[in-house]
Amino acid sequence: MSYDVPPIEGEQEEGPDGTSGGYPLWEVFIRAARGLNHVHAGSLHAPDAETAARSARDVYTRRNEGVSIWVVPSSAIHATDPDEADAWFDSDKPYRHPTFYDIPDEVGHM
Repeated sequence: MSYDVPPIEGEQEEGPDGTSGGYPLWEVFIRAARGLNHVHAGSLHAPDAETAARSARDVYTRRNEGVSIWVVPSSAIHATDPDEADAWFDSDKPYRHPTFYDIPDEVGHM
């Protein structure tokens, strides 16, 4: 279940290999500090992963803002359809909220 993201006005259509008449598109994820999650910072075109990582460092991190960079080919990312969010993220799961359990007095503050 995937969907097509509509292109932005003026953006070139990508071919089946993830290129837009040139280099493939890479998604960039930056981790700001140890212990934090990688966060999507943006996208860029580059011929290979090494060049994409170096370009991402130059474009998305300044003044030593990051400790780790991930670059992933856009063609390798599979997304769910936001219109089908109910099927993917069912919130009717009472076992995730253990409000019906009795906590013994011996446990104390939890």
